[in-house]
Amino acid sequence: MMRTRPLKVALLGCGVVGSEVARIMTTHAADLAARIGAPVELAGVAVRRPSKVREGIDPALVTTDATALVKRGDIDVVVEVIGGIEPARTLITTAFEHGASVVSANKALLAQDGEALHAAALDHDADLYYEAAVAGAIPLIRPLRESLAGDKVNRVLGIVNGTTNFILDKMDSTGAGYQEALDEATALGYAEADPTADVEGFDAAAKAAILAGIAFHTRVRLDDVYREGMTEVTAADFASAKEMGCTIKLLAICERAADGGSVTARVHPAMIPLEHPLASVRGAYNAVFVEADAAGQLMFYGPGAGGSPTASAVLGDLVAVCRNRLGGATGPGDSAYTQLPVSPMGDVVTRYHISLDVADKPGVLAQVATVFAEHGVSIDTVRQSGKDGEASLVVVTHRAADAALTGVVDALRQLDTVRGVASIMRVEGE
Repeated sequence: MMRTRPLKVALLGCGVVGSEVARIMTTHAADLAARIGAPVELAGVAVRRPSKVREGIDPALVTTDATALVKRGDIDVVVEVIGGIEPARTLITTAFEHGASVVSANKALLAQDGEALHAAALDHDADLYYEAAVAGAIPLIRPLRESLAGDKVNRVLGIVNGTTNFILDKMDSTGAGYQEALDEATALGYAEADPTADVEGFDAAAKAAILAGIAFHTRVRLDDVYREGMTEVTAADFASAKEMGCTIKLLAICERAADGGSVTARVHPAMIPLEHPLASVRGAYNAVFVEADAAGQLMFYGPGAGGSPTASAVLGDLVAVCRNRLGGATGPGDSAYTQLPVSPMGDVVTRYHISLDVADKPGVLAQVATVFAEHGVSIDTVRQSGKDGEASLVVVTHRAADAALTGVVDALRQLDTVRGVASIMRVEGE
């Protein structure tokens, strides 16, 4: 039998995502009630600009006092889609203190303060759900927290930012330069006016921190994630990738060490073989590849951003939290029992593609090979071309530690015959 008294929801933020959450709550009210077992009622909407017309939302529900809204005491669930660290952090903890559970899409806050927020939720016997914080509509956090709870996840490798994937895909498919591809992404609404958070990898790094923490049951903060942006990727890099049968993606990579004693989390551009499933992810789509002991290889794919996809994830969490509320229970909370250390980037082992500008004369290749050998880095292939006294030398290594490769590059720059290091690209997914 359905409960007639509604569960009350407070919405913090009514931008692209928040307005879509409110719309779905209204238009799908009967379906949501049937799935939950009780009606859900939008009890208040906190915004910064109350004068703005918001279609489908009763103006009487709109307030600029978010704190008063979460303190009401009759709110069952607070949906936070305002983003940023403050006031979101204070509003979420205040909601817990006043008896509400929370659904959030705030990746930056969860990556920075997830441990404290989970502790606050536990202290007040409340839920903290955040499927929408990573990869938009793609169900990813819940499968990691619940479906794979009995398995051992060893690696999470993914494209988790649609803006950067659109830019890199455009560079790959058309031969466009970075700025040209960024301009198109901006014109189409895929890139913000200030795209720094996306193209410099900050957005993906926050998502990597969240994914690593869930996948490996350990504490991984944003500061633990190694980050490189993609602004230095060039058309020449794509040409080199194609010669290797690869393309280039900005990847979030979370790995458990082979001995199981530590984890790593990193975000950077990388070459991946064209036969890898992630290589075919086009446009602004996201995809995450998960490798687990028993389940094997799994891939999650779909739209990773936008009002409707993100709202879909928010509403999925809202249904789950409301069901928990009716049942007098809470869902899966923080799971960091392993307390594994996060290894520095210098310990990460992978392959490398290094492009050098060198003098076109005898002995250069031998000098370069000697430097690699002295640092214990094995060379897989070498390609050299040039004329008129200048040449390009492309070296692809076998797997080596990042710290060793750093030593190689520093030593190469000391050679008189090396004019410069044109690019360094990691090779992943093999």
